[in-house]
Amino acid sequence: MSPDVENAVAQPRTSERGAATRSSLLAAAREVFVSKGFAEAGVTDVVARADASVGSLYHHFAGKADLYLTLWEEFQTRQTQRTKRAVRTARAAGESDPMRVFVGAARAYLDGCVEERELAALFLRGDGPPGFEVVMRDRMRLWARRNAALFEDEPALVLVVTGALAAAVSEVVCSGDRGLAGEVLAIIGQIRPAASATAPHSG
Repeated sequence: MSPDVENAVAQPRTSERGAATRSSLLAAAREVFVSKGFAEAGVTDVVARADASVGSLYHHFAGKADLYLTLWEEFQTRQTQRTKRAVRTARAAGESDPMRVFVGAARAYLDGCVEERELAALFLRGDGPPGFEVVMRDRMRLWARRNAALFEDEPALVLVVTGALAAAVSEVVCSGDRGLAGEVLAIIGQIRPAASATAPHSG
């Protein structure tokens, strides 16, 4: 076998092994951060839990903060996928009311928070790497902009529903109560723009 072919055969094995190590380190970091908190967790705790070496951790990540932020980004990616699926499903079913589409996406987001409650709670604790609060704030702004695409020319409505849902996320994550999530979404679904709420009824 030529060296080129040998390299082509060996490369996937190396990539698979590297991917497995990376996944193992992330899973270990998740367990350690959840149980000890970010501030109290150490790189040695993570590599011991992953049965890996410190060198392998620094091969894949810049350090403890990078592990935390990677867990955050991957969680947010899963949440985005959940909400996008919910929006597509609603629209495919013929739903055109922006609030109903929003509530469907919000339900998917809250379900994801309950399903990954320990991880969601980790990010809400306020015990993250320096500057994480800025990352959270920027993500909230991005979330609000995405919601604005549903509610055209209704910036006040976007602020209200986004703020209400943010508060609901915190409470639902703390309690793990899907029933509470349903009640909150039922209330949010009744919110309407001020112009609609104050407009005189015909008849």
